[in-house]
Amino acid sequence: MEIEALVFDILGTLVDEPAGLRAAIRRAAPDADADVLVEQWLGHLETEQRRIVEGERPYVASDVLDREAAQTDELAAAGRRMPPWPDTVDGLSRLAEHYPLIGLSNASRTTLLRMNAHAGLRWHQALSAEEAQSYKPDPAVYELAVKVSGAPPERLLMVAAHAWDLRGAQGVGLRTAYVARPVGDPPSATDRFDFHADDLADLAAQLDRTRV
Repeated sequence: MEIEALVFDILGTLVDEPAGLRAAIRRAAPDADADVLVEQWLGHLETEQRRIVEGERPYVASDVLDREAAQTDELAAAGRRMPPWPDTVDGLSRLAEHYPLIGLSNASRTTLLRMNAHAGLRWHQALSAEEAQSYKPDPAVYELAVKVSGAPPERLLMVAAHAWDLRGAQGVGLRTAYVARPVGDPPSATDRFDFHADDLADLAAQLDRTRV
């Protein structure tokens, strides 16, 4: 298997999205049930992004959806302050020694910029689904990474903690790597991904073996 570049989901895969939202809610409304509000927030994002992909709603950027869910500008901005998982920064650094790294997120351009800076994420290229005026798993979003890389899709490896995201990437011809996270979407019994990793260090070790 010859891999020319790695394509990363960010929300949930590299940063702990629920933790970031929970912290923001607790700062803004200490008496609120943060866990319930986080569940409602993420549920709203999932529902509305799906409606947009299915053509039931015109495209709006993730900033708008966050504002709808949070109902205040202060809380909506929490989407830009997500903590990285403990292995994220070192893992990306190790992988960048051998591959170009492409971030591919449903977050808007503005949110992606702030989120990358806050979490200390280093990219060779960071792409927002806003460029495609849609959301993953719309094929048009994955095709952004294919176009930027200049490589055939089968030489790109999509890395995500969400099985639904990897299935979308497979539909465009990308290779796939599932990385386990507490907030991810685990593979089903019928999923067939190229790699299954416990974290980014494990993924890097597995990729090292493919180059021997």
